[in-house]
Amino acid sequence: MDAASAASSSIKGVMENVEQPHVLAVDDSLIDRKLIEQLLINSSCKVTTAENGRRALEFLGLGDDQSNTLEGRVSKVNLIITDYCMPGMTGYELLKRIKESSVMKEVPVVIVSSENVPTRA
Repeated sequence: MDAASAASSSIKGVMENVEQPHVLAVDDSLIDRKLIEQLLINSSCKVTTAENGRRALEFLGLGDDQSNTLEGRVSKVNLIITDYCMPGMTGYELLKRIKESSVMKEVPVVIVSSENVPTRA
């Protein structure tokens, strides 16, 4: 099984009880965002993309100028996939902000990296 098939299978397993899962994909690389988006669409997911952590927090209603609730928001996400290494806010910093929210803390977050630098861990 190739990596794309394994990823698609894993996503379907996580989302099996959701009618059409809504995934937020966060990556500073346009190419990586488009790749993740296409894999998710092929797995019958609704996809929203963000180019950085700040935009992701704004979409989730967790930005600095927003309250920590999703009340009144039309969109709710079932999964967040984020790049680890992004300028401004790393994927790990985004994860910490999401998990601090009483509303979002139960949403699964997957941190990925497309870097090929073995010394960076």
